[in-house]
Amino acid sequence: MSDENCVKDDCVAPCPKKLKINHENEDIINETTLLLKDFIVEKVLNNNSNRKTVCIQGKFKDKSDLGLIILEKNAFKENDLNSEGYFCQDTKLRTFFQNDIYGNYECYPRSQINGVKTTIIYPATEKHISKYNQQEVHIVLETPELYEKLTLPHLAKEQFNLQWVYNILEGKSEQDRIIHNNTSETEGFVLLPDLKWDGITKETLYLLAIVRQRGIKSLRDLDEGHLPLLKRVRDEGKKKILEKYKVPGSQLRIYFHYQPSFYHLHIHFTYLRHEAPGIYVEKSHLLDTVIDNIEMMGNYYKMATLPFTVREMDNIFNVYETNGHIKRIETNVENIELIDK
Repeated sequence: MSDENCVKDDCVAPCPKKLKINHENEDIINETTLLLKDFIVEKVLNNNSNRKTVCIQGKFKDKSDLGLIILEKNAFKENDLNSEGYFCQDTKLRTFFQNDIYGNYECYPRSQINGVKTTIIYPATEKHISKYNQQEVHIVLETPELYEKLTLPHLAKEQFNLQWVYNILEGKSEQDRIIHNNTSETEGFVLLPDLKWDGITKETLYLLAIVRQRGIKSLRDLDEGHLPLLKRVRDEGKKKILEKYKVPGSQLRIYFHYQPSFYHLHIHFTYLRHEAPGIYVEKSHLLDTVIDNIEMMGNYYKMATLPFTVREMDNIFNVYETNGHIKRIETNVENIELIDK
């Protein structure tokens, strides 16, 4: 998707655009036009002041399904830090205070460089709403036995529809976004910008490699037979990113998520200086470490205990809670009041 903006009377809003919607058991991509001015806000699901993102739940006029709007402040682009960008004659300052050598202001740059990255999910399912809702998070230590007994049966019933992934791999959608395409049936993959990246700003570089082999859900399915695939993704991904974005492999963080957000094997490539979501130890597994572990023990990820985070609104939390492996946090209002005092 592009992040083009329409500029009108100093206000910036996403242009009307075609939104691709994937419906269950359909190979055809339907298109609809969604406008932010038609969005009716119902509630704020999550307002993250650290990441400068907010997720709002609501509905579009004349449409019955729920939708989610995710707004994210863009990172600063170094090529805008000049006399034609933030320091141009159209930039305005509002003074909060000035004391000796220190001044505190609010800056109003020209609208063309002041856009807000906007993601629309429509129609949004209960799983989407749960994913973006602010809630308590827990760590589960998943043994191979727990994976087979609890996690795997849950995934068979609850995982997100993967049709959008197959549309990319089969050349039906987003082909203009693909920057590398290896068509091998066993070692092939596509490399394209993640939807969280604008595709331009080096400081927030974020790409996704989606493998062509079907049936590999996550780390748990990997063994020595997948080493050629993993090494090809690593080596060709590094080479292409260096060619196109001038970022060397030594400045890339290349990793898996566990649990992943969707269960078709994919690998994340991010700029080392970018604190992307999900880079911490409870979720992220470096590709080079995964390769080394499999070379030492071919079935390592079928035998290892793997941590993953789970939120209290996730259905899998209920599965682990019911079986006695995790406990919901009970909020004590009286204790909270005492702490506040």
